[in-house]
Amino acid sequence: MERRDVIIVGSGPAGAATALALATRDPARAARTVLLEKARHPRDKTCAGGVIPKATALLDALGVRLAVPEARVDAAAVAVPGATVRIAGANLCRVVRRRDLDAALAWAARDRGVELREEERVVHVAREGRGVRVETARRTYWAPVVVGADGSGSVVRRALVGAPRGAVARAVMADVPIAATRWDGHAARRYDFDFTSCPGGLRGYRWTFPCLVGGTPHANVGVYALPPVAGARLQAELARELERIGACAAGWKAFPIQTFGARTRVAAPHVLLAGDAAGVDPLMGEGISFAIEYGLCAADAVVDAFARDAWDFTGYVRAVHGGAIGRKLRRLGLGARLFYGRHARAWLRLAAASRRAQAIGLAWYNGVDGWDERGALGALASLAGIGRPLPAVRAEVA
Repeated sequence: MERRDVIIVGSGPAGAATALALATRDPARAARTVLLEKARHPRDKTCAGGVIPKATALLDALGVRLAVPEARVDAAAVAVPGATVRIAGANLCRVVRRRDLDAALAWAARDRGVELREEERVVHVAREGRGVRVETARRTYWAPVVVGADGSGSVVRRALVGAPRGAVARAVMADVPIAATRWDGHAARRYDFDFTSCPGGLRGYRWTFPCLVGGTPHANVGVYALPPVAGARLQAELARELERIGACAAGWKAFPIQTFGARTRVAAPHVLLAGDAAGVDPLMGEGISFAIEYGLCAADAVVDAFARDAWDFTGYVRAVHGGAIGRKLRRLGLGARLFYGRHARAWLRLAAASRRAQAIGLAWYNGVDGWDERGALGALASLAGIGRPLPAVRAEVA
């Protein structure tokens, strides 16, 4: 049995961010940490790949600058019942391929002194003594703390923490060469969102993002929905979006998204959950920025646990649920209940009616200039034109 100080299961953004932050906070501990990856980088990951400014800022704080192919987004078109909101700003999002992003982050952690072991699929996890035994197809490990960063279907969560409390959303997507469409969004650096199916019962939206696949411009087209939703409905909505951009039917991929709930359990003795394993944004399904935030909190909790020889991780629970992550995720949960609920049409039209609300909402969602750390009263004051100037985003309704 191989003994380690820390075992991180999963080397996506959450696991890699945990390793990177640990290398910054406690390099000696990081050198006795192992980062387990079931595949080998670069490996494919089904995800739209939107990196919002908050994620970029968090990576900058870790000293990691992404040098991966990207499609920059500086404009948006958001369709709601009866209207289309057009937004122009700067750096709304960067769209990357997850195979490139995840590899870059995992390799950065390896370069900072954390051992990355690939093709190590975890097959069994159990508490043993004052720690956790982790068995892979190749060997057995033991450590006093395990970080479960192994995605929506987390083996670590199922074995040691319990059933998730948030809803499991579903998404389908397809990548289509721009040359095979009539969509002008790639050249315009624009992403499109369509919420017009919400009044018809879809608890989600359709999207089209610009992206690069092997250096060739593509449209990433997809549908996100909270339950209940049938696979046939998702495929029909995807076909509708493909038709809108003039694309023929394309091969598609489906994937689950574990969302955060108010009673979500993110830790247990000797165990932390991070990223999709813990739960992400229920409104839009965005997970990359939250994965990195979880990783930073997890690294702090690990350092504290070793300093105090205390392994219940109640401090991590407080940091997540009572901190900036939990507050933002709960507000996004409220947004999901409003925009995807019985009165979806009214709430969506209301959101489309206020340019000030659109500018504030976008800055808050993207985490620009600390807007997502402001309290509800501060946001209401800004909405009323009091206090901090509005973000430099232009919105118009057609």
